[in-house]
Amino acid sequence: MTSEAINTDTYWETAAQAVDWFSPWHTLVNTEDGPGAKWFDGATCNTCHNAVDRHVAAGGADRAALIYESPVTGSEKTYTYGDLQKEVALLAGVLAANGVCKGDRVIIYMPMVPEAVFAMLACARLGAIHSVVFGGFADHELAKRIQDATPKLVLAASCGIEPSRVVAYKPLLDSAIKLSSHKPGCCIILQREQLKAELVEGRDIDWAEALLSASPHGVVPVAATDPLYILYTSGTTGAPKGVVRDNGGHMAALTATMQNFYGVGAGDVFWAASDIGWVVGHSYIVYAPLLVGATTILFEGKPVGTPDAGVFWRTVEKYKVKALFTAPTAIRAIRRDDPTGSFIKKADISTLKALFLAGERADPPTIEWAKAELNIPVIDHWWQTELGWPALGVPLVGADIHIKTGSAGKPVTGFTVLTLDEASRPLPTGEMGDIVIKLPLPPGAFPALWQNMEGYKKAYFSKHAGYYLTGDAGYIDDDGFVYVMARTDDIINVAGHRLSTGDMEEVIAGHPAVAECAVMGVSDPIKGMIPVGLAVLSSGAGVDTAVIGREIVTRVRDQIGPVAAFKHVGFVKQLPKTRSGKILRATLRKIADGETVVTPATIDDPLTLEYARNAFKGMGLG
Repeated sequence: MTSEAINTDTYWETAAQAVDWFSPWHTLVNTEDGPGAKWFDGATCNTCHNAVDRHVAAGGADRAALIYESPVTGSEKTYTYGDLQKEVALLAGVLAANGVCKGDRVIIYMPMVPEAVFAMLACARLGAIHSVVFGGFADHELAKRIQDATPKLVLAASCGIEPSRVVAYKPLLDSAIKLSSHKPGCCIILQREQLKAELVEGRDIDWAEALLSASPHGVVPVAATDPLYILYTSGTTGAPKGVVRDNGGHMAALTATMQNFYGVGAGDVFWAASDIGWVVGHSYIVYAPLLVGATTILFEGKPVGTPDAGVFWRTVEKYKVKALFTAPTAIRAIRRDDPTGSFIKKADISTLKALFLAGERADPPTIEWAKAELNIPVIDHWWQTELGWPALGVPLVGADIHIKTGSAGKPVTGFTVLTLDEASRPLPTGEMGDIVIKLPLPPGAFPALWQNMEGYKKAYFSKHAGYYLTGDAGYIDDDGFVYVMARTDDIINVAGHRLSTGDMEEVIAGHPAVAECAVMGVSDPIKGMIPVGLAVLSSGAGVDTAVIGREIVTRVRDQIGPVAAFKHVGFVKQLPKTRSGKILRATLRKIADGETVVTPATIDDPLTLEYARNAFKGMGLG
């Protein structure tokens, strides 16, 4: 089955008119070296110029560009586009004074503070390639990224602030540099007042002191096809994959999505409640809002616990947010702590036109709850680090915002989406298979993995010739809506029947006492695999888990059928998740099967693994 959105040269040529080019392209899309396409080949440009300088030159110096809202520190500050230009140009001067030139790599190891945004833009200003690594990421994982990117220098903060603790970053950075055979020339350290770091003499530079003697640096032209950044994702072999993003295609695509998908333009306030360590943070905290002259919010906090489940709605009211983008898990956490939506009713969120969800599948009960409480469109949409911007969704702009709950929407212009079987044959309507995207990929999608072209071709383009393999499984309905149900390795085979864990999660999440859940397939000597569930109960749901458990099993049997063989469900305080909110299903599956599990580098709270182990033991697993 195919679900297609027209991808025309005219569309991208029109989109590119919103970008300032220093010189034009000679080829709109060059696929000679495929499978990665080179968009706007031959053009020169600069992403920082487009995100900052041109708005100042057009008279927008006093317009708000970046709002820093930090409930974990009690801080807040607004930077205008004029402020942003000064901060970024000065930091670019610091980088240049320490030897950073066009094409050099710079690792950014920082929390959600304004200086992290300045750092990204300063690299872009010089034509240097930044690679943001989560502040607080494990030293051995940081070392892998230093080893692969071979950065000229590292920009880091002394610490990060979590709701219940201060995390020292500098010892982790020092350890990572020791573990890596590549040694960066220097480390520029932002000293936060909550915890100052000891500087290594001869290598480390104090951020504030460096700025005192710096001179502002101008914009360096780069090729449209030159890399803007490297963003590492976890690899199946244990080695991280460095997803490369170019400059020109990235700008054209992001500008188009802000205008045509999110419905946000100059002067609007857009809030992507994510982290700059993820692709959402790169695309929709930093680059896309600034490219169109909007105001973006940098939020250092959590959806719950900093201090409560009302912080999102108070922030929307405070800054008159037009569109909010977050992960489904954030809404599930809010719903868990505030099932009646009492905090929503206390805030004036009348400026909010839509809630966008992405990062993992948004289960229908969560969407319906949000729609009922917020009384605005709740739009699930789908994309990946590799793609850089939404591939599936329903645009906020337009008269008919038709949404099918449970679907990630239809292809956004630029993407042709199909479902294929193992023999690369298109599947009929409603039949589950590999979700793929027809080549060439549109502007903004990754043209390569950093220094790993063979791995790029093998991982993404070898299974189905002429298509990008998303790694997700799902189906397409008669109206062209795409349902992304699970990662392909989360499709389980129960006694010869291919079943989606997403289908079962949807049924479990429909129980009124369940706030969120996860289903994974575990080994079974008779059926090959059987599904096992973990659930988190809503606040005030009661503690009679035996009764709730029987009700859940009955629901799955009634709605999926006896073929699912669903008999086991356990209850946990929290599910193991990454810092972006994705449930660690593969890790849960290994725990349930009794395999040795290494704590994932991206996990938000390692204690949640113990919750899962105890729940599985209670079911006789693990």
